[in-house]
Amino acid sequence: MQKRENKRLLALVSDLLFTVKITDAAKRAGMQAEFVKSEKELFEKLHSKPALIILDLNFTGVQPLKLISKLKHNPDLKDTSLLAYVSHVDGELKQKAHEIGCDMVMARSAFSQNLPMILKRHAGTL
Repeated sequence: MQKRENKRLLALVSDLLFTVKITDAAKRAGMQAEFVKSEKELFEKLHSKPALIILDLNFTGVQPLKLISKLKHNPDLKDTSLLAYVSHVDGELKQKAHEIGCDMVMARSAFSQNLPMILKRHAGTL
């Protein structure tokens, strides 16, 4: 993967533990992480055309499947990857998210374990 100029990521997550993990991994990868708490706030921040959007599918403050569909149909985000994570018991939600276009859907544990490598790859530092 080429070195990217835009090393920003937007994350819509509710869990403080994952906020800390994403922040730490982003710093190590040379990325800037920005966190939002609503779909409205996410869309307001998209003007920066982030390299990556991270979405917690279990975040009860949004309708994740509708949000994924809106993001994937936005022509301004064609170069932005969409990564979602979900509880391992929500296999059906994981499958639906993948079917409607989410680039990568992972169980929380796999996301947590692989996050540093994923962000390095998106930053183009790997």
